[in-house]
Amino acid sequence: MKLTINGEALSLDDGLTIEAMLRARGNDPAVVVVERNGDIVPAAAFADTPLADGDSIEIVHFVGGG
Repeated sequence: MKLTINGEALSLDDGLTIEAMLRARGNDPAVVVVERNGDIVPAAAFADTPLADGDSIEIVHFVGGG
């Protein structure tokens, strides 16, 4: 399937969930916010939310500072 992730067009395997996509990209699901097609996906739903061809995904990382 074809997705746009943070503005970059990518081809990924069909049937991935948001959690599986994050882990495959090396992202820790516990420290990111994911927006799918303009809607924020609750972290508790990452494992149950399948991605679909044409989805637009934005991944935002938490950054600590001090």
